[in-house]
Amino acid sequence: KFGGTSLARGGETHVIDDDLWSPTRVVLIEFPDLASARAFADSDEYAPVAALRHENADSTVVIVDGA
Repeated sequence: KFGGTSLARGGETHVIDDDLWSPTRVVLIEFPDLASARAFADSDEYAPVAALRHENADSTVVIVDGA
């Protein structure tokens, strides 16, 4: 519905520099544009998943607008 494509979920990570952040698990989803990513993050469909994530994990969610 939002055009997202899963690029990475879990898997082994190799942190090179961790002055600001050291991830323990990475989930990477590509969206066609920033508006689609924001629509997904704010959607009623994602809300129950976000609630589960908030209840069971410490996490950081970042949307990056780039090429």
